[in-house]
Amino acid sequence: MTPLLSKPSWKIPLLNRSGAIRLAILSLILVIVLLGAWSVMIRMPGESYNGELPPLTQKEIALQNALQQDVEKLAGEIGRRNYLYYDGLIATTNFLEQHLSESDYKVKRQGYEIDNQTYYNLEVEILGTEKPQEIVVVGGHYDSVYTSPAANDNGTGAAATLELARLFAGKKSARTLRFVEFVNEEPPFFQTDNMGSLVYAKQCRDRNENIVAMLSLETMGYYSDKIGSQRYPFPLDRIYPLQGNFIGFVGNLGSRKLVHNVVDSFRRHAKFPSEGAALPNLIPGVGWSDHWAFWQQGYPGVMVTDTAPFRYPYYHTDEDTPDKVDYERLARVVAGLEQVITELAGSKVP
Repeated sequence: MTPLLSKPSWKIPLLNRSGAIRLAILSLILVIVLLGAWSVMIRMPGESYNGELPPLTQKEIALQNALQQDVEKLAGEIGRRNYLYYDGLIATTNFLEQHLSESDYKVKRQGYEIDNQTYYNLEVEILGTEKPQEIVVVGGHYDSVYTSPAANDNGTGAAATLELARLFAGKKSARTLRFVEFVNEEPPFFQTDNMGSLVYAKQCRDRNENIVAMLSLETMGYYSDKIGSQRYPFPLDRIYPLQGNFIGFVGNLGSRKLVHNVVDSFRRHAKFPSEGAALPNLIPGVGWSDHWAFWQQGYPGVMVTDTAPFRYPYYHTDEDTPDKVDYERLARVVAGLEQVITELAGSKVP
């Protein structure tokens, strides 16, 4: 016969009064830290638009057509454009320069050499009438990665920069406003001394220029209403929407005020879903564009993006072609950015 098991003599000790107080204090501190992180990094002013998108205005229809023509030129006709396909890169440089010149801008080429080849950033400027020493930079890179035709990454950003420059041509602004087409954002130059935007930002710092805001237009043209079409690095996947139908505004902690101002302005002016965050650069994706170069020089910068690899299934592939871009929604975003830039620069129609 099996003997009966005796009851264990040990018991789980209960917290005494002082231990309970310490636990309560630690729990309160954790809650405060989490709420503080939420307030600083995640909480944004205004509300993201939720509802059926309104019909495009005539101006937005014209913008949609212009953006599509630009992207088809860059990714369809020219195609590959980088250090391996240098002729395509120079063809792109010439195309962008020509069209900026046609809007009565004086285009400045910032050239620099790598292995006996010259690469160019392109800049146009509207000198501020009231605060010319305060500078707002809007830019996107025009080079492609590897063998990709690079329609969305970053034909959309380069085209958006071009079309925004056209929209502001002939206007006056309180602050100095610059539109810049950057070269060499993609590997092997990404986040190296030969990255075009870093070459540009370093020159600005060497001249002691006061850049008060930088908008990096990066991979902006792919959208989906399907649940699960949007992904994020942890822990953002616990916070943000699962539908990839919004435009994102991303900055580092040092650019928090600019992120808030940009999101607030966009939400007041554009009937289009939007999300924003000011996050540590160590989170994957936060610094993956030309705004990173401005951070290195102590300037505030925000990336405007559809979140690229966290949404776009053709990211950095040969399938990144013009037919994958949603030009209607891209036009809505660019129209909203026009209003954001107007407020940042204090622009006025003469």
